[in-house]
Amino acid sequence: MIEAFASQDLWIWRLFFGPPRSNNDINVLNQSPLYDTVRNGTAPNSSFIVRGRYYKRGYLLIDGIYPRLSTFVKVYPHPVDPKEKKFKRVHEAARKHIEMVFGVLKGKWKILERPIRFYDLDKIGKVVEACCILHNMIIKDDGREISPVHIMDQPTPIVYDHSVLPELHDENVHHRLRYDLTEHVSGLDLASFDDPAFQPTPIENLI
Repeated sequence: MIEAFASQDLWIWRLFFGPPRSNNDINVLNQSPLYDTVRNGTAPNSSFIVRGRYYKRGYLLIDGIYPRLSTFVKVYPHPVDPKEKKFKRVHEAARKHIEMVFGVLKGKWKILERPIRFYDLDKIGKVVEACCILHNMIIKDDGREISPVHIMDQPTPIVYDHSVLPELHDENVHHRLRYDLTEHVSGLDLASFDDPAFQPTPIENLI
């Protein structure tokens, strides 16, 4: 199973490959080093203000299976209010970037479409990592990257800061953040969502 973070330019910022056999998203998250810097309080400052309210940490867009952490933002499971429906549309549009990444990877590197599960885990991991590195190199060479500077993260010791965990598990912040983002999105002009000229580049054109 692969876990990855990607930005809208389809640049893969972080990659974790390893959990074998059957794993759901929560099990992968618990085994992944991608969130260690947040859990041990050493993550870079990503604070922000929305609707005049200060939030100490950045957030990730996730689906419904994940827990209600203060840094996770889910869609409304059954949106009724027009603001909730609009927020869900924006949320799902943003999450499509990671889906596009995997579509581009499979389109570029046919080895990812083959039944490589017959290889050992170490070899599979190296194949996936090599494909992702080449993918980023192509984006950089094409001049499509958003950020011109990429810093290699230092290894993170798995020592959790117990003062951070209660903040991460604060469901009040989780719900308040989604509410503030919903109100913020409700004031945005989304006419470009329906304009063909502003639609995302088809995956086949990115391969």
